[in-house]
Amino acid sequence: MLGRKKNGRENSPPVLSDFQDQKMFDIVEFVKQQERFFCEALTEPTLTWAKESQFAIQQFQKNAFLADTARANLPSAQNAIINVAAIGITLNPASKLAYLVPRKKAVCLDISYMGLLHLAQVTGAIQWGQCKLVYEKDIYESNGIDCAPTHKYNPFVDRGARIGGYCVVKTSEGDYLTEEMSNREIEVIRACSKAGNNGGSSPWDSFPDEMARKAIVKRASKYWPRRDRLDTAIDYLNTQGGEGIILNADHIPERDVTPASDEIINEITQAITEINKTWDDLLPLCSKTFRRTIASHEYLSQEEAVKTLDFVKKKAARNKATAEAKIHATTENNSEAVS
Repeated sequence: MLGRKKNGRENSPPVLSDFQDQKMFDIVEFVKQQERFFCEALTEPTLTWAKESQFAIQQFQKNAFLADTARANLPSAQNAIINVAAIGITLNPASKLAYLVPRKKAVCLDISYMGLLHLAQVTGAIQWGQCKLVYEKDIYESNGIDCAPTHKYNPFVDRGARIGGYCVVKTSEGDYLTEEMSNREIEVIRACSKAGNNGGSSPWDSFPDEMARKAIVKRASKYWPRRDRLDTAIDYLNTQGGEGIILNADHIPERDVTPASDEIINEITQAITEINKTWDDLLPLCSKTFRRTIASHEYLSQEEAVKTLDFVKKKAARNKATAEAKIHATTENNSEAVS
């Protein structure tokens, strides 16, 4: 449970013995008994007990299995309600940010990928963000880590099998950050996830696209400005929510570490020269993109060099298009002035 501490000691949980009699259990009364503990843990002033308690009661009343799970494991139900306050996210079903769900014989607070993006927004880590999946019939083009990708598709036709996804956000400083994940990477995360290895029905089985989006947002968030509430939410999902990774070398794909060829390094050098940049300008971006320190082009793998060259070429193409547009506009203005 994510509770606050007083005098260096964690708050004692309320007595649950009054609710242990299965025949006497009243879910409405049980939820109402959590008010004091909810208010003590509250981190988001816009949340109110009056509303959140009603949302919780509605979810228990609409889902008999959830209510039965709460009845059989009262501490987990109590913790889930208190964590709504501690993380600071609403159970309002219209918002689709968070839900109370039964998982592994316990009640858990499940935060959607939209909930994670919402927390990032309200805490000031980002201005806005979105996460989308990409399918084999879509038109998709990566424009580098610092630009939104080009993604075109017809939402009203069969788009084929899922091939990956991406999350793009605009930071508080006005920069764009894009994180992409292939379907192979998504499936590796599923295979390593505790939630995907429970031996029975899992959220990965019931909501595969939702879990894929959540995996992408979680990884993308590692490169956003740090915020305690967002970090707490992700940590909760990975631990008490059962979505964390099981470290098993059998599931981890080998990384291609073949050194970049001289040919492709020369191509990159020529390309960055054409946009008036140097390796000193490019290496920090390479380090950020590939999530490790790259002090020299000699440390690039062939796979990384190919991606780097693609990024630089696209950057050059955008610069050229912008320059041509300016020339065209200037020519038109001059023509109008003459006439």
